[in-house]
Amino acid sequence: MSQMDEYSKVFKEEAYELLTELESSLLELEDSPEDMELIGRVFRAMHTLKGCGAMFGFENIAEFTHDIETVFDLVRNEEIKVTIELIDLTLEARDQIRLMLEEPSGGDPVDKDKCNTIISSLRTLMPGQKEKSSLPAADAVVETLSAASCTSSVNTYLIHFAPDRNIFMMGTNPVYLIDELAGLGECKIFAFRENIPELSVCDPELCYTGWNIILTSEKELNDIKDIFIFVEDSCQLKIDIIDKEDASNLEEKYRSEKVQEEYPVEPVKIEQKIETVPEKISSARGNDKPLPEPADSREKKKPDDQASSIRVSSDKLDKLVDLVGELVIVQARLTQTANEAKKAGLTAIAEDLERLTVELRDHTLDIRMLPIGTTFGKFKRLVRDLSKELGKEVEMTTDGAETELDKTVIERLNDPLVHLIRNSIDHGIESPEIRKSMGKPSQGIIHLSALHAGASVLIKIEDDGAGLDKEVIYNKALERGIISPDTEMSEEEVFGLIFAPGFSTAKKITNVSGRGVGMDVVKRCIDGLGGSIEVSSTKGYGTIITLKLPLTLAIIEGLLVKIGNDFYVLPLASVEECVELTRTDIEMAHGRHIINVRGEIVPYISLKEIFSIDAKEREIEQVVVTRMNGQRVGLVVDQVIGEHQTVIKTLGKVYQHAKGLSGATILGDGTVALILDVNQLVKDAEFLEVEMSA
Repeated sequence: MSQMDEYSKVFKEEAYELLTELESSLLELEDSPEDMELIGRVFRAMHTLKGCGAMFGFENIAEFTHDIETVFDLVRNEEIKVTIELIDLTLEARDQIRLMLEEPSGGDPVDKDKCNTIISSLRTLMPGQKEKSSLPAADAVVETLSAASCTSSVNTYLIHFAPDRNIFMMGTNPVYLIDELAGLGECKIFAFRENIPELSVCDPELCYTGWNIILTSEKELNDIKDIFIFVEDSCQLKIDIIDKEDASNLEEKYRSEKVQEEYPVEPVKIEQKIETVPEKISSARGNDKPLPEPADSREKKKPDDQASSIRVSSDKLDKLVDLVGELVIVQARLTQTANEAKKAGLTAIAEDLERLTVELRDHTLDIRMLPIGTTFGKFKRLVRDLSKELGKEVEMTTDGAETELDKTVIERLNDPLVHLIRNSIDHGIESPEIRKSMGKPSQGIIHLSALHAGASVLIKIEDDGAGLDKEVIYNKALERGIISPDTEMSEEEVFGLIFAPGFSTAKKITNVSGRGVGMDVVKRCIDGLGGSIEVSSTKGYGTIITLKLPLTLAIIEGLLVKIGNDFYVLPLASVEECVELTRTDIEMAHGRHIINVRGEIVPYISLKEIFSIDAKEREIEQVVVTRMNGQRVGLVVDQVIGEHQTVIKTLGKVYQHAKGLSGATILGDGTVALILDVNQLVKDAEFLEVEMSA
């Protein structure tokens, strides 16, 4: 990959973040149209996209964004009010910019007509432009809007700009800033040359110069300052308004005299910015003396000056987790070897390595953790657009946005949450008229919340809509042949039918729902994540859907069990307790797969039967009691070994459709142990329902 491609990749990553922030700011601005801080955030996001887009070759993005930036500049100057129409157009523009970023051609408009329509519509919002709105849009999306709307008088500015010596390493080229200034009007530039060292000691990564600039423009002072908005903390900057006579005098002096002496900036002078050239460069000059080192440059940087975070590729994090997983396996092998050798010294080393490995594992997994609020924020736009399409009034609220989950879990959670939220708006929230007739506020509420619960995270999607009708769901399931007429079901089991393939209670098919696909996809996805779904609802008052998910999918705490000569791992998060199963217990159940656990009847599954394992019967077996979707279910094994750090390895293509298995792991002696998918095992045990009802 070329250096320019690398820069483009970095720009795209930052641009996606800016677009996310832009969308969030616009949605907040819709509720608080007078908030100048939000208006400033929107403007700065557009300004950064424009400046960085031009810097990295995304000219179409820069030019398209410039038009929107101009409109929000007028909003900042209180010449235009924030309206729903402006928010809608800016959100549409944001979507077009995202499409441009995804284009391999480097930012060409995907739909030029759409872009032109957006620009044309924005023109109608500008002062004095409504009468011109019937004019056709330009073929290119690059026409500047500011010239048509600018009514300010011409000013002359004296700009003193002395960037920090390390400005290049901060990712900024000051030449682009000066080019942007030159685009605002008549510009005359005078560079500081006094501090540029000899070529033999010049470090090409440092900036040794600064500039005095005389600019004549119709732009206001704030427009000039905005160009330097992202470098103002890493440069000396002073902007003065001067008259034409002073401008002429200064221009003559700058042409004949030293620029720096004419216009100094206190308290720091530009020469103090130059650091000592490294010794290896100085030694190349022979007997020449290095440049003197300023006293303040010898002071150590404070910790606050250091970067607090860095951007790391997700591929590198994935590789790190893989290596930590291999280290966990090696540590287990060493521990087993030490136990077999029974040598005190080796055992001590194994214990130290185990302690360090656990700490390294926890820190590595913590690096992959992201706050779920990054996902929650995306759904505000979904709720806004969908409620508008359906003619409903819906507000989305969130809680627990700081709750952290593994990035892989968050990525795979996006689609299920989209389905659930769409379903809540379409089936749950009533129309404003119906809500008013029921004594409810016209605006419905969808509340997303997240909280930690042990080794899991609980995510709840709540709405205050119509709720679920148990009889309607039951009858619809009978009609579609999902259940038989003699099936007896609890309320929770009836609600669980909404996740059956092909199930839908919608009376007509719409763009949003009605085809019976979506909720079954949600169930499969959550099951694939090793999670579970619970539904509770009160007719007329709303529905709560709770997702229980593991914190991570890379390394889990497991319970190691043995059946015959084979080892298996159960996710410890789903295990409640272990009890004994004797021959007497089996005889008392009269052939049914149930066991009495302290007065509670718990159905169980024999893993020997499920996996057709040929092993002799034991007098005493072990039942690992788990809880799935609110129901306690036991899994019968020969022996419970104990807790085990489990590094999840995916199964090969040959075994990818094997039911009841979610992966494999390697034990300390090199033996492979299969990781059981408890959800799938319970679901596939067809006899379980009969035993439970009995």
